[in-house]
Amino acid sequence: MNPRQLKTFLAVVRHGNLTRAAAEVNLAQSSLSDQIQALEEGLGAELFLRSRQGVALTAAGVALKAYAEEILALNDEATAAVRAAAGSIGQSIALGTLETIASQRLAPWLSLFGRENPGIGLKLKIGGSGELLAQLQDGSIDVAFSFDRGQQDKRFAMRRISGEPLVMIASQDSQARPTESLAALGSIPFIATETGCVYRHLFDAAFAEAGVMAPPIVTEADSIRTIISLVASGVGYGLVPRLAVSSSPLRGNVVELPWPGKPPAASLVMMWRRRRVQPPALALVLQSASEHLSPIRPADARLRHAG
Repeated sequence: MNPRQLKTFLAVVRHGNLTRAAAEVNLAQSSLSDQIQALEEGLGAELFLRSRQGVALTAAGVALKAYAEEILALNDEATAAVRAAAGSIGQSIALGTLETIASQRLAPWLSLFGRENPGIGLKLKIGGSGELLAQLQDGSIDVAFSFDRGQQDKRFAMRRISGEPLVMIASQDSQARPTESLAALGSIPFIATETGCVYRHLFDAAFAEAGVMAPPIVTEADSIRTIISLVASGVGYGLVPRLAVSSSPLRGNVVELPWPGKPPAASLVMMWRRRRVQPPALALVLQSASEHLSPIRPADARLRHAG
């Protein structure tokens, strides 16, 4: 079992198809099949079930997947650590985050970290919460900054950074008024992100926990910026992070309404893979984030409050 075989194995896992996997790793399909066969023979177990529709993992393949990702991540880290120690390359860390968090919460800290640690290169990748988790799993990023959805994974360590409040907004021209209960929101149209997004999860959970029917979602949008724009134009209400509203150029076109009951809030967390040997650059990132990433205070005096 060598790194090349494991990279080939994970390519097949990602695509579920030998032809597409072979194209990704620049191998002829016959060579790819030979590598998978050699890996299976070395482990003494069949890793894939093959059919006309493609390939699927066996129980043994599922067990290998997590180890393969960790082995390759450690292999890359070891190579980078040795080269950095030898002075042939500098150290670098890849961070993944949601767009709103990147622009409003991380930018000042990243600037500070860069000044204090000029020898460490930082790569910032923007993606959805599902993308970030997948990138953390396959080693594409070293640290993910996202909102906690309560999902536990023993492969990752997690640290809470802050609690970020969500606010309900409506168009300033809509003459919207505060409601007395969540049930009273049942007939009001809302704009929300797609199912699976952390913001949609918080929206649905607020009504589910109260035992009332959620309002109708008239439009699904793929970004908070788009939701604010649609709310400002009068399409419906929205539930979005306050930090996104306070920095929006459309903040003068929306009004913040009090949420009936306890306002929803999201825990901003940082996650990284657990490992026996922690790269020095990662240790510096974790320490700096713990010291300098503090809760943000709403400071936009121009955002009008109704009621």
